[in-house]
Amino acid sequence: MSSEPLYLQIKQFIDDNITSGRWPHGHRITTEVELANQFSVSRMTVNKAIRDLVNDGKLTRKPRAGTFVNLNQHKPESPLLDIRNISEEVLERGKIYSNKVIAQSSLKADDVIATKLGIMQGSPVYFSKIVHFEDETPIQLEVRWVNAHIVPDYINQDFTQFTPHQYLSNNCPLSAIEHTVEAIIGDEEINDALELSEGNACLLLKRRTWSNNALVSSALLYHPGNNYKLSSKIMID
Repeated sequence: MSSEPLYLQIKQFIDDNITSGRWPHGHRITTEVELANQFSVSRMTVNKAIRDLVNDGKLTRKPRAGTFVNLNQHKPESPLLDIRNISEEVLERGKIYSNKVIAQSSLKADDVIATKLGIMQGSPVYFSKIVHFEDETPIQLEVRWVNAHIVPDYINQDFTQFTPHQYLSNNCPLSAIEHTVEAIIGDEEINDALELSEGNACLLLKRRTWSNNALVSSALLYHPGNNYKLSSKIMID
């Protein structure tokens, strides 16, 4: 009998099924209850094994649907020190890009939004919330506020045809960016948008952009922490 902890034995069992092709990409794996009965252990032990494989990017959990072999064994990646159109990134990886516009509206800046955009409270602001997909898997939830005085036609755009980044780049040439990154635990809204289970980590990229020294946009970009990475490359003379 193996001397390894039981959760590692279960993890190896699942990994072997994936590696062998018995459980192909997209396959819904055996449930936690069935695995617990098979190995005569608690669901907590099975959950630890599955959680490790989710963190390794080999499995993905979909609320109310189950746990699946990840379709993207290689994590999608975006540059950290640059701004690129996410649709182009997906297409360059040989994948299919799509998005879903959740919200697009006009509002008056409260104190929080006014601070984000460096404007007076009560100023007109445009708001958009969009989920970006790679091969039907959500890879980014984009929540964005735009200075309506600088980009007056933002609210009228059809962002199912092009991304906010593409539109802003064409109409407000970038002069400066500000990035901060942190790991967070997503709330229910974020988890639903990114199809994450409760307790999974997210990568949150906070981005502000300027054009001709005017602050144009402030965005929160949420990525599934188990299946996405941000990278940077710095040239040193």
